[in-house]
Amino acid sequence: MNPLLTTKAETFRAGEDDLDFYRNRLIKLTNGALLYCTKGEADFSIDLEEYHIVPNTNVMLLPGSILSLKSATKDFRVHYFAYSGEMIKVACFRLDPAFMHFMKENACYTHTDPEAIRTITGLIGASAAVYGDKENRFQESIAQNLLQIFFLDTYDKVQRYFTKEQLEGSNRKGQLFKKFIHLVHTHCTNQRDVAFYAEQLCISTRYLSAITRKAGNISAKEIIDEFLMLEIKVALQSTNLSLKEIADRYNFPDQSFFGRYFKKHTGMSPKEYRMTRG
Repeated sequence: MNPLLTTKAETFRAGEDDLDFYRNRLIKLTNGALLYCTKGEADFSIDLEEYHIVPNTNVMLLPGSILSLKSATKDFRVHYFAYSGEMIKVACFRLDPAFMHFMKENACYTHTDPEAIRTITGLIGASAAVYGDKENRFQESIAQNLLQIFFLDTYDKVQRYFTKEQLEGSNRKGQLFKKFIHLVHTHCTNQRDVAFYAEQLCISTRYLSAITRKAGNISAKEIIDEFLMLEIKVALQSTNLSLKEIADRYNFPDQSFFGRYFKKHTGMSPKEYRMTRG
C-alpha cells in the first residue's frame, strides 16, 4: 500500500514508514508530502534529481513529483505528513510563486540547528496526533492549519536567508532555464516540440538550446525527452493502461510510433519494459 497516497475520503495522512513501496519503482504523486528522516540513510530520485537522505533531513514533495527509492539501509525510517493538492493550494495561497519553484528545486534539506529540528519534529508529531484523533470534528481543519504553519515558517526563513537572486535565478539565462524546466514538467505529456517552449519563453529555439547546453550540457530536446520518458515509465509501471491508451495519453500518432520512440530511448519495447518492472 502506498503510504503517501491521500483520497477524497482521507485528505491527509501521517505516520512512520520505511517507504519500501517506492523501491525501484517510479511513482507520480497526485498529492504532496513532507518527509522527515529519523533513522538510517537512503538514496532517492525525485524528478530526475538524485538525493541522499540522512537523519534530520526533511523532504518536500509537491503534487506531480515523481519519486523512486534507489537504496536504503535496513534501519531507514521517515515520519511523513501527506496532504491533498487542495490543502497545499490553501496553505500557499498568498505566498510568492517563486517560493514554490524554490521549494521544488530544493526538495531536500538537512537540519543542523537545534531550534529548526524541534520545529519540524513538533510539526510532524502534531500531524500524527491529529491523524490518530479520528473522532475530532475539526481534524481536517487542524491538519490544514499545521500545513500552513509549516509553509509560513519555511517561507519566512527563505525570505530572510536567501537573496532574490537565489530565489529567482542569478541572471536572465538562469531564470529562463528554470522557467523552461517548469514548462517541460507541465507540458511534456502533450508537447514535444522545442519550438513550443521557445515560443512560451519568447525566445528562439537556437537560443533556448544554447541556454540548456550551458546549464546542463544537454539539448532542449533531450530534456523534453527525459521528462516524457519518465512520465511514460510511470504509466507502464503503475497503471493498467493498455499500450494504445498510453500512446493516446501522451499524444503519439499511433501505438507503432510510440513503440519505436520508447525503444529508441530505452533499448526495449514498452511491453518488455513493463514485464521487467512488473
